Amino acid sequence: MVSRSLGDGEVAQCPDGHGVFLSRADLGTMIESELDWHRHAGQHTAPLPRITADMVEAPPSARAPARAWVETLFS
Repeated sequence: MVSRSLGDGEVAQCPDGHGVFLSRADLGTMIESELDWHRHAGQHTAPLPRITADMVEAPPSARAPARAWVETLFS
């Protein structure tokens, strides 16, 4: 198991990809962080690229936005 600090809590992750383990208190902290992330993330937070007449090719595609805060931890 590899332990690492995560915000106010600690997460233990299996290096072979068999799971992530944490205490009940750390789970509660992660749930609160997830709720905060969703409260502040929305469809209107990212600016849309402006299309101008002098553009010859499409703007570079951005990385797909995270669907949840937890997803940002292990990318």
